[in-house]
Amino acid sequence: MEARRFRRFTMPRRTPQPHTPTLLPTTHSHTHSTSTVTCCYCDYKFWTFNDPIFRLGRNHSHYLTPWFSVGVGFALTALLAVFLLLPLTLLPHHLTTFLSFFATPLNDAVYVVAATLVSVSVHEFGHALAAASEGIRMEYVAVFVACAFPGALVAFDDVVMQALPCFAALRVYCAGIWHNAVCCAVCGLALLLLPFMLFPFYIHGESPMVLGVPSVSPLSGYLSSGDLIVSVDGVPIRNAQEWMDMAVFLNEMSLNDRPRNMDAQSVGRSGKGYCVPNPMMEESKQMLVGNNQSLCPDGLTSFTTVPCSYTSISGEEHLRNIEKTYCLDAKDVVKLNKCGDGWPPSITKDSNCICSQDESCLSPIQIPGLIWVEVTYSRPYSLECLRVRRKSFADSRNSDSMESNCGGTFVFIGDVFSMARSVQLTAYRPRWAFPLGTYLPNVLERFLRCTFQVSLTLALLNSLPVYLLDGESILEASLLHFTLLSQRKRRKLVQVCLFGGTLIFILAFLKIVIYGL
Repeated sequence: MEARRFRRFTMPRRTPQPHTPTLLPTTHSHTHSTSTVTCCYCDYKFWTFNDPIFRLGRNHSHYLTPWFSVGVGFALTALLAVFLLLPLTLLPHHLTTFLSFFATPLNDAVYVVAATLVSVSVHEFGHALAAASEGIRMEYVAVFVACAFPGALVAFDDVVMQALPCFAALRVYCAGIWHNAVCCAVCGLALLLLPFMLFPFYIHGESPMVLGVPSVSPLSGYLSSGDLIVSVDGVPIRNAQEWMDMAVFLNEMSLNDRPRNMDAQSVGRSGKGYCVPNPMMEESKQMLVGNNQSLCPDGLTSFTTVPCSYTSISGEEHLRNIEKTYCLDAKDVVKLNKCGDGWPPSITKDSNCICSQDESCLSPIQIPGLIWVEVTYSRPYSLECLRVRRKSFADSRNSDSMESNCGGTFVFIGDVFSMARSVQLTAYRPRWAFPLGTYLPNVLERFLRCTFQVSLTLALLNSLPVYLLDGESILEASLLHFTLLSQRKRRKLVQVCLFGGTLIFILAFLKIVIYGL
């Protein structure tokens, strides 16, 4: 087995410093840090953690040895799986799936940096602790940048590592991957248990809370930070994922309804109707329709009757097909019962017309391609709502005032995807109104999610049979320990696997770069 120091990412190999080949730990003479700077490489070395990690590993070696032995099994399984799946990354479909899983928004850059520091520290700590449990003291810890690629490493004496038994060396080589996998498991478990851990201070899964609305958002005039989204088109919303799923559902309904609504009588009709009382229609301003264009005074929306059949109590079937247009205030209309086939079935109970005989089903006229969306929200933490809520305890007649100050319903007409993506939501809302605590669950969620992704990426990356990564050392040591091949055949097999793995990795990396551009 070719001896080497641990190198991560693109760390160039160096000739080890002269050292007496012994397995016994020796006290390092350095108590400070140094740095190296060249045109393509710079690093920062320090020895602060040498003694504490060595003492920790030696004092608990009887527990750490079986722990890292389990890590050998996991790392070898990961090496085999990655080796078999690596060629699939060259296929366009699988590459897109891979990128979509590990894609991170630009606004999460701070979380990615923090998660990278944690994941790299966990990885290198695993190597150092495994070596200490075998009686080997690390020489130093280094953080480096080589050819614009950052990385970190823990350095050991090559001769001492070569003198280790083969399986003991495997425990050291596999420790970083194993610790990254454990870090992923911890982050995943923490994400699952986060609602229970924050239960005394936060309510989870009832209505998503708005954390931020950019000024360019189409909802900037309707929602603000601290608002709760109660429902969309009458369907209750419990978290941010349901908010996005509802946007997808509404878009699919609009696409499915478009072909059958392209007749001359139904152009511009959304299919979402409201049961408007006949007296309200008589008081409205009736207008003329010409050239598929409708005009209403400012503040009013144009509605037209929805043709539908209904069955009366006596069983006689009537047909409503009166094509008239009315100008109504949308704020008043959205408070009425719903009808038509444009709503989710749970709202209309699978019936197109549920209006009574003294009501008519009216649908808003809108521009083709735009979707009529009804959003109900509440503002429990606003000063007006808190003030009205305190007064409501003394006077029960303030219910209407409380409803107007603590929320309402508005109509959005436009692209539902731009609407859904333009606001930042969280499934947690504080039990008490304190501003700083509003963002804590979201910060924890994003940090844990980023740490999970970065740690998984680091584990998979170091499982690759690629030069200068952990996979190179693991491949050599595993072939030496588990096979009976001669040294010549083993060296040739290692070189073929490393060359093929490195070539495929470079091609996949170039495709990722080209795909990103």
